[in-house]
Amino acid sequence: MLPTYNNSHYKEKADRYTHSNGAYPTSRTFSIQPHKFQPRSQPALRRRRQTIYRLALAASLFMAAFFFFFPAARPSFIPPVGLGLFSSTPQLHLETVRYYDLANVEGTARGWEREERILLCAPLRDAAPHLPMFFSHLRNLTYPHHLIDLAFLVGDSKDSTLSDLSNFLTELQAVEDPKQAFGEISVIEKDFGQKVNQDVESRHGFAAQASRRKSMAQARNWLLSAALRPTHSWVYWRDVDVETAPFTILEDLMRHNKDVIVPNVWRPLPDWLGGEQPYDLNSWQESETALALADTLDEDAVIVEGYAEYATWRPHLAYLRDPYGDPDMEMEIDGVGGVSILAKAKVFRSGVHFPAFSFEKHAETEGFGKMAKRMKFSVIGLPHYTIWHLYEPSVDDIRHMEEMEKERKEREEQEKLKKEQKDKISSNFDDSAKEWAKDKDVLKAKQAAEAEGAKEDATKKSKDKEGVAEAEDDKKK
Repeated sequence: MLPTYNNSHYKEKADRYTHSNGAYPTSRTFSIQPHKFQPRSQPALRRRRQTIYRLALAASLFMAAFFFFFPAARPSFIPPVGLGLFSSTPQLHLETVRYYDLANVEGTARGWEREERILLCAPLRDAAPHLPMFFSHLRNLTYPHHLIDLAFLVGDSKDSTLSDLSNFLTELQAVEDPKQAFGEISVIEKDFGQKVNQDVESRHGFAAQASRRKSMAQARNWLLSAALRPTHSWVYWRDVDVETAPFTILEDLMRHNKDVIVPNVWRPLPDWLGGEQPYDLNSWQESETALALADTLDEDAVIVEGYAEYATWRPHLAYLRDPYGDPDMEMEIDGVGGVSILAKAKVFRSGVHFPAFSFEKHAETEGFGKMAKRMKFSVIGLPHYTIWHLYEPSVDDIRHMEEMEKERKEREEQEKLKKEQKDKISSNFDDSAKEWAKDKDVLKAKQAAEAEGAKEDATKKSKDKEGVAEAEDDKKK
């Protein structure tokens, strides 16, 4: 039963709030009053505020979406409020925040004019004998030195590579002209447990190739990840044992404006070996034979070129060289050699690296070329643009040279004996000739004396006859 108000005091109190409690009757009789809930009308100011809030929210969402899809427009629209996250303008004072627009370091065909920075990477192992030649090449590069950053990784070395490197770097930077000094220099020490010896036979033996290539890939990746900066447009990989290369090699390769590009690599040989020979066989085009071979190998197998165990029948960049050909002629390739590689930094930033595992049955630089092709980057070789690798004689070459040296000494010894015999014969003949000349003179003198004696005898006889005749005449008289 609903409550009722007998007391007039409570009734008056309830009537004051008829709209708040009007649904309940105030009399004893149950009834529903016709009062309905009506929302209060909002003031105009409140409506305007809500409209402004909605517009501001919509504008914020639009700007956020715009800057998300067009990041290059951030510095132009919001330089004052970027706080270093969207701009690197000088009016900002947050020294710990750096802004890098990677759209400005894509790499172009004339990087030296646009002041594009190059990261020059050189892995080193027991390289002390080659450092003088390498630093001589560095000084001769025509690309602006202050735009070249150097990065070295010294690993598993047993010689004085690290200390020699420090000395050469000190000399390299001690130049009066600041533009001749190189940029940032990084020296990284990291051992990978590489046990393959550095002699030619060990390094190039078939049995060591798979493990050696994987270890070298690790070294390259460590060096690159530690040294690559957001300011680099290009990455140049260079072996320290390159003997001869054009001083303009960076500009020459860069001018092609390719994602990955390599020159042809040959090496000089002694005359008795032919004078010259293709060296880097890791730059090649893929072949159907090699693809079929890869399907028959284990998952972890690594195909290497130049060995009878893997007959791939691939067109090699090295064998297509024409000494008189156009050095700018391009050839699309799938695998690349590691002697000299120029690549745009965006290739590595995109995830391409040197696989330290079997990637499509290849590792290290050849796997790098395969991976770059898989990610739709251009991979190019220059068959007629040649650099020359240092000649390192193999064990067979050394054995052959020893045999040749032995033959040379034997030949010289024989020639010496022949000369001595000839000299002896000549000496004996000269002595005989001299004696014969003396004897001849004696004989001539003797003959002359005999002739003179005979003449005197004849004269005497003639006189005697004349005397006898005169005596007979006297007797007759």
